[in-house]
Amino acid sequence: MARKVKTMDGNTAAAHVAYAFTEVAAIFPITPSSVMAELVDDWSANGRENIFGQKVSVLEMQSEGGAAGAVHGSIVTGALTSTFTASQGLLLMIPNMYKIAGELLPNVIHVSARTLATHALSIFGDHSDVMSCRGTGYALLCANNPQEVMDLGAVAHLATVKGSVPFLHFFDGFRTSHEMQKVSMWDYEELAEMLDKDALAEFRARANMPSHPVLRGSAQNPDIFFQNREALNSSYDKLPAIVEGYMNEVNKRLGTDYKPFNYYGDADAEYVIVAMGSVCNTAEEVVDELNSQGKKTGLIKVHLYRPWSIEHFVAALPSTVRKLAVLDRAKEPGAQGEPLYLDVISTLMGSNAMSIVGGRYGLGSKDTQPEHIAAVFETMFSDTPKKGFTVGINDDVTHLSLPINPNFQVKSTAFACKFWGIGSDGTVGATKNSIKIIGDHTDLNAQAYFQYDSKKSGGVTISHLRFGKDAIKSSYYVTKANFVACHAPTYIETYDIVQDIIPGGTFLLNCPWEDDEIAEHIPAAAKRYLVNNNIKFYTVDAIHLARDIGLGGRTNTILQAAFFKISGILPIEVADEAMRKAIIDSYGTKGDKIVNMNMAAVDAGLANIKEFKIPDDWKNAESGERKAEINTDRKALADYVENIMIPANAMRGDSLPVSAFTDTKDGAIPQGTAAFERRGVAVSVPSWKPENCIQCAQCSLVCPHAAIRPFVYDAEEAKNAPASTKFAAKMTGKGCEDYKWSIGVTPADCLGCNSCANVCPAKNKALVMEPIETQLNQQAAFDYAVKNVSEKELPFAANSIKGTQVKTPLFEFSGACAGCGETPYAKLITQMFGDRMHIANATGCSSIWGGSAPSTPYTVNKAGHGPAWSNSLFEDNAEFGLGMLYASKQRRAKLV
Repeated sequence: MARKVKTMDGNTAAAHVAYAFTEVAAIFPITPSSVMAELVDDWSANGRENIFGQKVSVLEMQSEGGAAGAVHGSIVTGALTSTFTASQGLLLMIPNMYKIAGELLPNVIHVSARTLATHALSIFGDHSDVMSCRGTGYALLCANNPQEVMDLGAVAHLATVKGSVPFLHFFDGFRTSHEMQKVSMWDYEELAEMLDKDALAEFRARANMPSHPVLRGSAQNPDIFFQNREALNSSYDKLPAIVEGYMNEVNKRLGTDYKPFNYYGDADAEYVIVAMGSVCNTAEEVVDELNSQGKKTGLIKVHLYRPWSIEHFVAALPSTVRKLAVLDRAKEPGAQGEPLYLDVISTLMGSNAMSIVGGRYGLGSKDTQPEHIAAVFETMFSDTPKKGFTVGINDDVTHLSLPINPNFQVKSTAFACKFWGIGSDGTVGATKNSIKIIGDHTDLNAQAYFQYDSKKSGGVTISHLRFGKDAIKSSYYVTKANFVACHAPTYIETYDIVQDIIPGGTFLLNCPWEDDEIAEHIPAAAKRYLVNNNIKFYTVDAIHLARDIGLGGRTNTILQAAFFKISGILPIEVADEAMRKAIIDSYGTKGDKIVNMNMAAVDAGLANIKEFKIPDDWKNAESGERKAEINTDRKALADYVENIMIPANAMRGDSLPVSAFTDTKDGAIPQGTAAFERRGVAVSVPSWKPENCIQCAQCSLVCPHAAIRPFVYDAEEAKNAPASTKFAAKMTGKGCEDYKWSIGVTPADCLGCNSCANVCPAKNKALVMEPIETQLNQQAAFDYAVKNVSEKELPFAANSIKGTQVKTPLFEFSGACAGCGETPYAKLITQMFGDRMHIANATGCSSIWGGSAPSTPYTVNKAGHGPAWSNSLFEDNAEFGLGMLYASKQRRAKLV
């Protein structure tokens, strides 16, 4: 049966196959698995039918623990039930997982494997959550890419029914879960054909129903518990053969070659890596490259991790192997080795002819490039392979990291692109549309991956796209691009962007600058690279075009059109038609006005591209790079900002050695670092008109980022203020006659949300949004005021708007979205009580805008006092805070 091919990410592939076999879904969203649950809910709401001819019944629960309880109850009552989760959410399901597996109930949990919060929260991917479930009794089945998610997801659902053992089907979170590729989709009729109807009927018959009731979950005494626990061994003994049988059925239908352990490489390999997850695709590229050089290397890809089948592992291993290296994407502190390594060691115990080493890679979605895998093979090629190694970092403390050869490359025929955008500017959405257009309108293979920082809107996004006629296995960032676009003009001065373009490649810069202004903004290193590598340089002023069209800061459609025009990936008439169809699909429900504005944006993007001729004298551009000024007398803060925050914010965090973190190894970082970021990503910022101001301070009250503030100057402070400082004619309020009132704005920290201008109640608006380049002279005035203007004793009630807003906020410049409705409250409470606050913060939006390393918006006053912020979990901030209260009471009692 021919299968439909569609461009999708791993989460969508998992949801598609899960929906087919699911009667009840108990869900609770957690990044990066949320899309799976959302799609199942959406499809159900829109009447999609599973293979049983029903809509899935969806329960959204209060927590992951609640979802797991509902899953257990649903399966016990005879309905095939699924859920979707990751990280700490998965750990909250563990108690129920033991129960479900112990009762031999069929179930599939789809997991976009994610880092567990330890010294810090990470929303990104590794296998630490999955490895915590090894003892539950769930079978663990791993998929390496979106196509495998589709196919092995089906194997999990089919095998759980036939084998009566529950499955945890997992794939790398934020890599495979969000990576877009062309995926061949299962037809639900075909899935229904493969389902074992007799096993399904047996499951239904075991349902605990009043018509044939049993008691499940009794309390057993020592005399019988052990024996009863061992009685299920045969179910696990049979399971590898059941999984293999369904893999063979899939192979027969699709022409694939899925096995519990797949071998890839030289048939007579001497050096073999064992791994699971998306890194296997990268390892395949390295194996091909090394073998083309005459090496004898290979890779064992682990699909069925539990139950571990010694028989199938040994069958996959070439008899010629001399050395094995096992890669784990998890860390178990204090263990002799990580889980997969220990499994391989115990499997091959007694094989004296073989050297086996293990190491860690990719924690917290650390990118694993081909040169990192090559380094693993290099240590095997040596006489003394390194044991317990790490790869992809520089460990200059415990010296476990492998040396990297930066010149190692794998051959690739793919056309690679990289798009730098600002969170919420539409870049990611546009590039997703682009990859779908390319995937659906050509016979090219396509891949897209999206890299985010942990801020909300206003953070950096980097979209990595590849397409070509050959299969694309490159599950790592693009570092050698044919085309690079910078959608945020300020980025060109902050990040090393053009250095990723291959010689002869193309660079597109979104900027408002004329040709004679461009040189002022391009760093010397970038100038030299552009001219010395014969880069074609184009510009488009999407910012002003979008504003003129009425799209505000949404430059995505203009820049998408520019990409298709410049790159020539598709005939422009084909790309034009496809973009316009995508606009109708995306915005059709929002009305003709939105559709027409985006249509106009396509026209603007096609018509307003300018080629910039790179001057020859750029070859000799001298480095005049500005060093960030760190004005603070707090040494710990200065050291952290200089050694960790600034490099990390410049996208150079991967190069930081382990020693940079010895002072923060417990996860504690100094307060007040956000003040040193100076992102400057707003298109428009407020301009204060003193003559119209009624001095109400409402603008400051509603500002989500503390980027606009009232300052009260005495005569001396006013005399020394920068010339750009604006003052009202006089300050209102009894007892304020000797002071001057000023509203300060920091353009470098504003996100341009308009909240201040919108709330201003003055008859003639005192705040008008103006292009950021016209307001840069206000930065010096704001910085002076923060540093030099003291808080005054003023006749305003402490709990009034004006009384609070003349107080220094101890929460500033957060990673919240522009116009956030939460952060003004957080800021306000720090103005009232910040110097004596404990904050027990639940994981969620407030922990991301409030506690995303490397910068923190909570800060301290001039005495060094400020909010003491701590985070435990998503679910427990009330209990966490209660513990803080009791500790404080106890310590106070001791003092008394």
